[in-house]
Amino acid sequence: MPEHDLKELLDPVIQIAYQAGKEIMEIYDAGFSIENKSDQTPVTEADIAANKVIETSLKALTPHLPILTEETTPTPYSVRQTWPRYWLIDPLDGTREFIKRNGEFTVNIALIDGDESVMGVVYAPVKGVLYYAAKGQGAYKKDSTNEPKEIHVRVKCSGKTIVACGRSCPTAEVKAFLENVGEHEIVRVGSALKSCLVAEGKADLYARLGPTSEWDTAAAQCVVEEAGGAITDTNMQRLRYNTKDELLNPHFFVAGDPSIDWSQYLGAD
Repeated sequence: MPEHDLKELLDPVIQIAYQAGKEIMEIYDAGFSIENKSDQTPVTEADIAANKVIETSLKALTPHLPILTEETTPTPYSVRQTWPRYWLIDPLDGTREFIKRNGEFTVNIALIDGDESVMGVVYAPVKGVLYYAAKGQGAYKKDSTNEPKEIHVRVKCSGKTIVACGRSCPTAEVKAFLENVGEHEIVRVGSALKSCLVAEGKADLYARLGPTSEWDTAAAQCVVEEAGGAITDTNMQRLRYNTKDELLNPHFFVAGDPSIDWSQYLGAD
């Protein structure tokens, strides 16, 4: 997709993320009920309201592009595999963080071209922090008071590795991996913000050795890659999208320094 087309789309998509964040915050402040989806993951009115805002706005902006979101019935792969490009959305990434009211949840909007993320917008409405990127145009962070600032990963990490982790206890697999990594410091944060910490050089690594879906990673992947980092599976191959029937990701690494082979620290099968 031509870079000038991406540039023209980026600002309207950022505004859509802001609108979704506003909807989320109104519900966050007013109180909300919680239900469980069929896979037993939680969902709130905020997930649904943000999804509606994003879908409606994207359909108006790009009526020719399909939309795949966490909160709608997945389009069959027989149809999806014919899409040259499409929007991939998590309207509220970190619903558990939303329920805990710790502010560490995000609106994630990605544009997928072929099998790669070529635009990513990650907005944390409680924090008022926005991360965004488009292929070939760099990655940026903007807070509520300052102008956008270009961000870059931290390469050639020395001393102890700074590892971004979620708020829940690490799994046995992650604990074993981190023991093999050696001296490290853990920074805890929820949702796609873990990947964004790597993108802005505040963490060297986020290792996800558990289940996630493609909408969890797509927006942040563009930000990380444009900041100079990488999101790979545990064979150190770039994470790709819309290549199979299921929408689950493999286990993956978000790395600031792409030259480091983090797979060497995994335990033997």
